[in-house]
Amino acid sequence: MNKVRGYFLTQGCSLTKCLFVLGLFFLLHPRNYAQENRKDSLLVQINKLRSSQNFSYKDTLHIKMLNDLAQELRFYKVDSLLLLSQDALNHSKASGYNTGECRALMGLGDYYSDNGKHKKALLYYNSALSLSTKTQNKDLILESKDNLAGEYSYRGDYAKALSHYLEGIDMATEFGDKKMLSIMNENVANLYAAQKDYAQALIFYKKVKKFNEEIGNEVFSAETMSNIASIYADMNKLDYAMFNANSSITVFEKHQVMDWLAYAYEIKGKTYLKGQKYKWALHWYKQSEMLHQNLEDFRGEIDLLNGMAKAYFGLKKDSLAEVYALKAFGISERLKFLKGKQQCAETLYKVNKNKNDFSTALKYHEIYQTLSDTLTRSENRKSLTMLKTKMEHEKQKEDLIKENKKQLSQQRNYMYASLGFLLIFIVVSFLVHRSDKIQKKLNIELKQKTEDLELKQNELREINETKDKLFSIIGHDLRGPIGAFQGLLKLLKEGEVGQSEFMEFVPKLRHDIDHISFTLNNLLSWGQTQMNGSVTRPSLVNVESIVKENMHLLSEIAEKKSIKLSSQLSSNTVAWSDSDQIDIVIRNLMSNALKFTPNNGMVTISSNEMSHFWQISVRDTGVGIDQEIIQKLFRKKSNVTTYGTNNEKGTGLGLSLCKEMVEKNGGDIWVESHIRKGSTFHFTIPKAKKKYQQAG
Repeated sequence: MNKVRGYFLTQGCSLTKCLFVLGLFFLLHPRNYAQENRKDSLLVQINKLRSSQNFSYKDTLHIKMLNDLAQELRFYKVDSLLLLSQDALNHSKASGYNTGECRALMGLGDYYSDNGKHKKALLYYNSALSLSTKTQNKDLILESKDNLAGEYSYRGDYAKALSHYLEGIDMATEFGDKKMLSIMNENVANLYAAQKDYAQALIFYKKVKKFNEEIGNEVFSAETMSNIASIYADMNKLDYAMFNANSSITVFEKHQVMDWLAYAYEIKGKTYLKGQKYKWALHWYKQSEMLHQNLEDFRGEIDLLNGMAKAYFGLKKDSLAEVYALKAFGISERLKFLKGKQQCAETLYKVNKNKNDFSTALKYHEIYQTLSDTLTRSENRKSLTMLKTKMEHEKQKEDLIKENKKQLSQQRNYMYASLGFLLIFIVVSFLVHRSDKIQKKLNIELKQKTEDLELKQNELREINETKDKLFSIIGHDLRGPIGAFQGLLKLLKEGEVGQSEFMEFVPKLRHDIDHISFTLNNLLSWGQTQMNGSVTRPSLVNVESIVKENMHLLSEIAEKKSIKLSSQLSSNTVAWSDSDQIDIVIRNLMSNALKFTPNNGMVTISSNEMSHFWQISVRDTGVGIDQEIIQKLFRKKSNVTTYGTNNEKGTGLGLSLCKEMVEKNGGDIWVESHIRKGSTFHFTIPKAKKKYQQAG
């Protein structure tokens, strides 16, 4: 997980009790850190201001220093962040100091965010945004937007996070705030990295690096380099990852930025982990762990602990791996941090699987799978895709504007030249116009010919693919049974097999001929669709009748395997589809269900009425389908021969044909399956409108 960048102030419980505790803390924990010099300086200034004559707690300078100190202590004394922010909020309200109130609200949001209390964090961040918008404070509006987006990102709601980041980027562009442009673009890059779209993430980091160069702050650049190192590690570009990690470490050590230094050490450990250098990985993870002893950066600690667990796992020290993974999982659960919980669950699954504790392993695998689905849900992917499209559109628009400016400049030069050379201008204009007209005509002809050629190439390619597949199936799945039949007839003719022996082969011959007939029907139907010879003619279709006809047709196969065929369709299951095509779909799905269901199983056909569609489901209690095979089932070019529970042969053509037939009728088809539990194939077809039903 990449570290989210935020806007931290660089200038600048009772409250007295809080300051006393802080002073005692720094006295008992002397360190030469630049960050702590900043804290010490603020403490001295606050105490000096309080001892001055006519001091008032409502003094805006006093409130500003309280907010500054609260932010400096965020990852060191989180309780002090709460106390100082509360006091700053109270004094700001009493004095009507809106800026102080807004920063205090964000400080409280930071506290609850770091402790995993998302609702409270969002409440305070939204309050800060409302107040900053009301007072038209541009800096505070941008900070509030960035905080809100970051909080939604921690919750795994990337769509809302992206929305706030985009609004913030537009505002920062309008305000000319390069610092916030750097931060927000980097955080958008982190969203893409979370979705494993590293190419798009690196595009945003390229923008960020440009902003950082213009700002000229080497700490900002180091923060970006450490995040880039994390992405390169995930991409297994370990040399790039190590270079960026080392570069950022140098800067953080120089400026003593401890929370980011701990993160950079962790990324270096992660890089060695990716290279399976587990001892070196542990070395750098332990360097980070030492720094975390003096930090309260709980989210950063999750990746560190989980990384150490993976390193110990790689060294076959499973007990230590489990200890660190469980600790990381506990922190993730406490903070309600979905991404961290997902990664820890994956590690715990592997550890328990290695221990042969399959029950616990399954529990963590289910947690990992559920969280993976949540974090990669479609609205997140859609939002990120929309942003990518928007960026491409803006780039095209920008290129078009540049091109237009270039053309306008050229035209302007021609116009200026024409003032002195009017006659030459007329001649040149005429030639240019004629040339342009000819060129356009040639371009149109060339474009048309290119399109025609591409169309013909595509048609030829599809025809070749159809031909190859037809010959493949005929050669592979029809030639065998036919050849066996020919061989048996030859033996009978030559007298090597008697009539009684021949009759023993009759059941198998009948089975082979049924298989050939079924395959030929599918081949003819599929060939028609590929050669544009199949036309979909929708009409009123009673799906229940089609199901019953196919149950009767396949009843003998079902009886041989003692499989129970059950229809749960009602007589009102009336669709608006091509009856022949739907008949092919249902027959193929039922045939497949019988093929892959062992003896004494059950095949059930049911329907579910939706607003505009019928969802037809064919469920079996068969062997199930592996997820890797599911991804290939409906592919157009798929041609995998499979064998049923009684060694029944199939071409893999049926499901491809089903997909084409269903889609021609305006529906969708998909499958749900569990190994050794069975499979359910679903497809949808349009419902018959009431006026058609009545007419029928």
